[in-house]
Amino acid sequence: MKDTNDNFFDRVYEVAKLIPYGRVTSYGAIAKYLGAARSARMVGWAMNASGKQEDVPAHRVVNRKGILTGKHHFDGTNLMQQLLENEDVEVIDNQIQNFEKLFWDPMEEL
Repeated sequence: MKDTNDNFFDRVYEVAKLIPYGRVTSYGAIAKYLGAARSARMVGWAMNASGKQEDVPAHRVVNRKGILTGKHHFDGTNLMQQLLENEDVEVIDNQIQNFEKLFWDPMEEL
């Protein structure tokens, strides 16, 4: 069973690495792209475990409403928000502003 998760996590990381600078996507959008539409939570687990992967921009993956639900998995109090703001993504009260405009949908973009 572990191999299946590792494989899924690796596939999640491959998609996450393609999210352009200054854009964001959701756990569900990645899950849907991978053919596992009901596995948004598992994508979240993959993002939580991505700390060992330096080149995975986990800060660009948020919930379907643009809320930084994974922020407590980052070191520091506001690291996820700071990383996004460094890419000119505006965040107010843990929510990405202009989410629809910044949203990157792998189903359309890949």
